[in-house]
Amino acid sequence: MASLTISPTRHKGGSFLTEPTTIEQFYSPEDFTEEHHAIVRTTEEFWTKEIAPNVDAIQHQEPGVAVSVLRKAGELGLTAVLLPEKYGGMGMDLTSAMLVGEGIAKDGSYAAWHGGQTGIGALPVLLFGTEDQKQRYLPKVATAELVAAYALSEPQAGSDALAARTRADLSPDGKHYILNGQKMWITNGGAADLFTIFAKIDGEKFTAFLVERKFPGVSSGAEEKKMGIKGSSTTAIYLDNVPVPVENVLGEIGRGHIIAFNILNIGRLKLGAFVCGGAKEVLRVSINYAKERKAFGKSIAEFGLIQHKLAEMAIGIFAAESATYRVVGLIESQLEGFSWDQPDAAQTQLKAVEEFAAECSYIKIYASEMLDYVTDEGVQIHGGYGYHQDYVVERAYRDSRINRIFEGTNEINRLLATGILLKRAQRGQLPLVEAVKKLQAEILSGPVSTGLVDNAKKTALFALGVAYQKYAAALDDQQEVLASITDIAMNAFVMESVELRARKLAQLHRDEIAADISAVFLREAMEIVESAARNVLAACSEGDTLRTNLAVLKRFTKFEPVNAIAARRRIAERLLTSGRYLV
Repeated sequence: MASLTISPTRHKGGSFLTEPTTIEQFYSPEDFTEEHHAIVRTTEEFWTKEIAPNVDAIQHQEPGVAVSVLRKAGELGLTAVLLPEKYGGMGMDLTSAMLVGEGIAKDGSYAAWHGGQTGIGALPVLLFGTEDQKQRYLPKVATAELVAAYALSEPQAGSDALAARTRADLSPDGKHYILNGQKMWITNGGAADLFTIFAKIDGEKFTAFLVERKFPGVSSGAEEKKMGIKGSSTTAIYLDNVPVPVENVLGEIGRGHIIAFNILNIGRLKLGAFVCGGAKEVLRVSINYAKERKAFGKSIAEFGLIQHKLAEMAIGIFAAESATYRVVGLIESQLEGFSWDQPDAAQTQLKAVEEFAAECSYIKIYASEMLDYVTDEGVQIHGGYGYHQDYVVERAYRDSRINRIFEGTNEINRLLATGILLKRAQRGQLPLVEAVKKLQAEILSGPVSTGLVDNAKKTALFALGVAYQKYAAALDDQQEVLASITDIAMNAFVMESVELRARKLAQLHRDEIAADISAVFLREAMEIVESAARNVLAACSEGDTLRTNLAVLKRFTKFEPVNAIAARRRIAERLLTSGRYLV
């Protein structure tokens, strides 16, 4: 298979707004190694042999079925891809873990079991545990002998994790912390043997604990009756005077937020892979249905509006996939020469992910909203049958909705992403101020013709500059403005990812539809950029200043249209010929 060599890069988080990325620095599925393709094949085989035959049983929560499948995944190493070999893991890279996530995500319920085990279940111990904790727990988590869960949310503390009321008090003999409280919405909660539970020591110091189910006073509530992912386990966890040995404190006392936020960053990125896997499956079944369904004497796949839907679904998947693996590549570029044998290995991993926290939020937002679009159109293509529980798209439609809430709501992530960039600029870690000043000088010097991607970045900087000039440090309180700036910057990031990947595919002579995807997507995204920027400018200026700002915006966001109808038909033809997502 032809491939391109990726040049090592040390881009910083958010630097896509201030400096260019070359094709040689851009990581995408075209750069997967043979080892990566092997893990894809293994995962596909596991899906076919073990998950698919049990999907109905998992959906109906037949006792023990999901855990049994999870443990079979453990026998193949699929639940331990990222874990070091010395703890029973496979010791593979981040791409491999993402590919496993994508491969098992054809069913949202099993994906929740698997993702909960391998992500928020295992990673807190791996990245923050003592050597003793890792030796005690990780080998059994690696094989799913111990099912793992992560207990952060509470009835009165969802997105505001630091408002937790669960309490931990040191026992008189100093050997245990006594935990009391309730956790809510805990994935794998009904079957988990090991929990990462967050509580406040003395009601103040937010801290993480490793809590075993067998500890006295730990119990699960009834399975929640959910809209989707019905085959996953979601319960409350009750803690009634639970004695937790002091050696089971995870990380530092009073610094549980460091664990919570870093684990969520990784979860946001991995969500991109899970979502792409689910979207590809919905597109596949929708293609097949469109080819088989007859109306007015021919298959509905021949109708232009059905082809439009299929093409738009593929365009969204391509965009999310390109951006997701770009971020994977950025993180991996920070880990050149990395080894788990290094004394500071966990810190190195954490810093690499934290560096791109804003980009991880982009992936979470963009991918989850893409999947909602894809499942909605999948139902529409199926017509009345799409509303029937016998069809995959009905379940996928319901399962999709949780992704905009998982790993921090999309609203929280929209605030976080721009907030992170602003904080880095204030610390001198990201030259946003310099970039805005340079742009202002360019605006004064007159029109300069640049491409859509560059203009989208300029729009982000322009909107950010206008907003900061209006609100300064109080910008943190302007949620609608922050969210709109995130939409501009996020779309600029995804636009650049799509354009770079299309150019890479052209170099590899595999650009059958990538150029069409890029041409259509960049223009659709620019319309979103312009709309979000108008919101910001109208909120931050008025009168003649507003009119001047809108004129500047028009310079950046104008473009010539392409024949999108013809482009989508070519994309749809490729999809219908292949029977699945293929670029």
